[in-house]
Amino acid sequence: MNFNCHLNKILNCIILPVSERIKILIIFITLIFCLSSSTIKAQVLTDTASLDLIKRGVDYIYNFQFDKAENVCNTISQSYTGHPITNLLRGMITFWKNYPLIPSSPAHVSFEKDMRRGIELSEKKHNPAYEAEYLLTDLCARGLLLNYYANNNLNAEIIPLAKETYQDIRRAFYFTGVYSDFYFFTGLYNYYREAYPEAHRLYRTLAFLFPKGNKEKGCKDLQIAANNSIFLKAESSSVLSWINLSFENNYREAFNYSKSLQELYPTNPEYLGEYIKNLLLVKEYEKAESLIISSVNDINNPYYQAQLSIFNGILQEKKYHDNEKAQQYYNKGIRDISIFGEYGNEFAAYAYFGLSRTSVDKSDKHNKRIYRKKANELAVSKRVNFDD
Repeated sequence: MNFNCHLNKILNCIILPVSERIKILIIFITLIFCLSSSTIKAQVLTDTASLDLIKRGVDYIYNFQFDKAENVCNTISQSYTGHPITNLLRGMITFWKNYPLIPSSPAHVSFEKDMRRGIELSEKKHNPAYEAEYLLTDLCARGLLLNYYANNNLNAEIIPLAKETYQDIRRAFYFTGVYSDFYFFTGLYNYYREAYPEAHRLYRTLAFLFPKGNKEKGCKDLQIAANNSIFLKAESSSVLSWINLSFENNYREAFNYSKSLQELYPTNPEYLGEYIKNLLLVKEYEKAESLIISSVNDINNPYYQAQLSIFNGILQEKKYHDNEKAQQYYNKGIRDISIFGEYGNEFAAYAYFGLSRTSVDKSDKHNKRIYRKKANELAVSKRVNFDD
């Protein structure tokens, strides 16, 4: 693993504004799954049957097949009693089963308990031969926990945990170059070390404290991870989609990655929502509308349903040129997604951008300014606004 990448992300979690943290979440989500992969390899990889079972289990989690995932977790628990991998798998199941996991959800208690227990077990004294395994298990638990805290803007929890994780990340530098999963981290560091200061002048001075990166190499590393990782294929594709969407302004390339994710995990509402969003950005309205119609009754996740209202608003505005109906959908989407707090900001911003545009037709300049200001406050990436 490239430790500089983790260091960069942890510092970001501490100092970045809220609007940037969703990106950091993606990074920490991947941290979790990558580290799980390496944890497995260190001891379980020698057992091909167990490794294959764990790989299937992770696929089940991503595809929201939780009964099957829980069966896998139980089997692994019986085979490796007291191993922190069990806590990690249970935490992953809880995280996605309650997607999006927010502090008001009762499930956050068991989730945090599993993550903390995984950290505790990983940090006990072990045979030095298994140092990499338990270090990665430790980082995995910390990464998933940081992901949850960052998603929900729980700064009081983020900062101490991030500081505690720093030394573990430094140690992880010595275990790179073995698994394709780690290309995810070298790719993140190489790309963001250069791209982030370019986009945010405030962090240019801070960037000089870290070795230089290379954006082109970063994308190549992430592509290797997307093609060859055991656990990080989905996360690498997700990050590549984000990079092309928010930094490179290459909507078509972002669409390609979100499409592959949706095809790999068709019942995952996060990836389906991202795919529909990218379809709308590349103006493939017929396909986007078809997916909205086909999934509205199949995926009952309320967060996803709130996104669909906003997507329908974009369709009404852009495809049918019905601003009144578009505003109805936008307002409904804002109301429905508000219960998810920080999780809902990105999509609420799309709705406010839409309300700002459709208010122009009514010569309502005041509302246009108010909605635009609100959208910019919530937007994760102000470039992604559906104005074009």
